[in-house]
Amino acid sequence: MKDKIAEVQFTAESWTPQQVLSWAFDTFANDVAISSAFGAEGMVLIDMASRLRKDFRLFTIDTEFLFSETYNLMDRIEQKYEIKIERVFSLLSPEEQERVRGAALWTRDPDQCCNLRKVEPLRRKLSALRAWITSIRRDQTVIREGARKIQWDAKFGLVKVNPIADWTSKQVWRYLHEHDVPYNSLHDLNYPSIGCTHCTRAVQPGEDPRAGRWPGTGKTECGLHVIEIEPLQRSPEAEA
Repeated sequence: MKDKIAEVQFTAESWTPQQVLSWAFDTFANDVAISSAFGAEGMVLIDMASRLRKDFRLFTIDTEFLFSETYNLMDRIEQKYEIKIERVFSLLSPEEQERVRGAALWTRDPDQCCNLRKVEPLRRKLSALRAWITSIRRDQTVIREGARKIQWDAKFGLVKVNPIADWTSKQVWRYLHEHDVPYNSLHDLNYPSIGCTHCTRAVQPGEDPRAGRWPGTGKTECGLHVIEIEPLQRSPEAEA
């Protein structure tokens, strides 16, 4: 599969998000799923996917610490798109985590909290898939700058598909408004990036869009999207 990715990776950089999604669906059938936390970018992909096929798979890592607005949006998604969201949970309930790791782990060791509630559940989910689709964009964080539209995910051992990697925030919001796509109401309250209640706050004027995530810690990623940058592969057809 890594060889196949090398063949298509360079060409895919010129594809539209819809073309990237179609390639993923055609290539992996029921063994590919969209991973979403239902931010603005995620809602774009969900809407695009719904216009390509009705039976696409959609999953989320439910940390059990999400905002009520996020859970409300999940209900709206299932109703509007007539799809069942696959919810993945940590092996530890919030109560068990407090008993084993102590109270408010996110204040003492946010990396460990993210590992328990996000990374480990994701690893379990991805072990049953051949590819996953994400809504990350290159201009979101330094770590994501190296994301390709189609790449091999060395961390989790499968294909990672990032259809809107080259999009801007303006493109995302234009799509949402033009297609009347539902989105998290917290976005209208200065929450450009939305995670768990304990580690997310509104962003103040002039701050980076991700300043509201893990504020005061210097942390900008939960560990799901660490990109191992590899040279962009040019297909034999492109060399010809």
